[in-house]
Amino acid sequence: MIKNSIVYSSSSDYRFKLTKAEGVYLWDDQNRKIMDLTSGWNVANLGWNHPEITEAIIEQAQKNSYAPMWSADPMQEEYAEAVLSAYGGVDAFVRCTGGTDANEVAVKMARAATGRTKVIGFKDTYHGQLFAAMALGYRPEYTTAIQPLVPDFIQLDYPEDSAEGLVAFTATLEAALSGNDIAALFVEPGIVTGWGNCRVAPAGFMEVIRELTKAQGALMVIDEVGTGFSRTGSLFGIHRYSVKPDVVTLAKGITNGGGGMGAVLTTQALVEPTIPKANYTATFGATPLACAAALKTLQIHQRDRVWENAVLRGDQLMNSLQTALPDDVIIRGIGLEMCVDLSVYSKSIDGLTQNIQDQCFTNGLHIIAGDDETLQLMPPCVITESELSEGAEVLIETIKSNISTLNAS
Repeated sequence: MIKNSIVYSSSSDYRFKLTKAEGVYLWDDQNRKIMDLTSGWNVANLGWNHPEITEAIIEQAQKNSYAPMWSADPMQEEYAEAVLSAYGGVDAFVRCTGGTDANEVAVKMARAATGRTKVIGFKDTYHGQLFAAMALGYRPEYTTAIQPLVPDFIQLDYPEDSAEGLVAFTATLEAALSGNDIAALFVEPGIVTGWGNCRVAPAGFMEVIRELTKAQGALMVIDEVGTGFSRTGSLFGIHRYSVKPDVVTLAKGITNGGGGMGAVLTTQALVEPTIPKANYTATFGATPLACAAALKTLQIHQRDRVWENAVLRGDQLMNSLQTALPDDVIIRGIGLEMCVDLSVYSKSIDGLTQNIQDQCFTNGLHIIAGDDETLQLMPPCVITESELSEGAEVLIETIKSNISTLNAS
């Protein structure tokens, strides 16, 4: 749709005119105060317009706002060292403009490093909006009008969260890698943050991927665009596992909304031979202003151990939903990345999740209908116990009122 001359992906994407944002609240042009449980889809993990980040941006703006591609601002170098150290196991930083850019760069890097072309992704996952990123996770029927996408992408089914699911997945991955022609496998660390489904992987999933890709000479690329910066209960999603990836992509929560930015983290040993073969240029990649916001964002996460609150509030939200809602409403998630699966009801109630989304908004709560069956919940990771209780109460009552007719029958 087009609204006020701006193009939106769908009619449901435009909901209100945002005039102010602070902490876990948004205000519209009617001065309505609305609690936000989306974080702008995992962007404002520290809450909206964090004052320390604003101050850092102003301070950097008074020094320098842009560095051309053949130079580096000291702020860019300071941030690169800080985030590489925080992630661990990496020592090279590629400047990018956002998550899509970072994942496209990672595809180029993998092909240049291995001399192979085939790349594995998972069906119904989200890695961005350009051709390679869409080929990773979009079903072909979703992209008919813009095909052909980038060739040599293989989509596997995401495994069921069970021991049997892991066994089946292991056999599937072994077969996919058996030709020794896979450049890389792209995966988020243990949960799907896109498409609204919050699919959770079975225990051992990440370890199997690391073992099999390493054995077959394929790179393991971890997309931390949605899982990074305390979202899933650790500073980065991979910190919940013992595996070390070859390549990492970052964006979204990287600046807490203080600027558009992405990054690829890897090792110098891997990336340096690829530099003559791949183009890592980004005119507006990791500008000094964005890096100032990113550095302060990282420092706040580390200083305040924000991931610990994500664990506590995630447990609180999970318990509240599971206790109050019927057993056939499925709650999935890790930390404060959570999904309410209403598929058993949506088959009988047209527009169920959209109705719940709209009614919540009317009652001062902003959530996202991930699709026709799910609601995705991504509160700022700094949300307090009382704030979350208030939001959960509105959500629960709205869901219950919408499914009450079917339950009664």
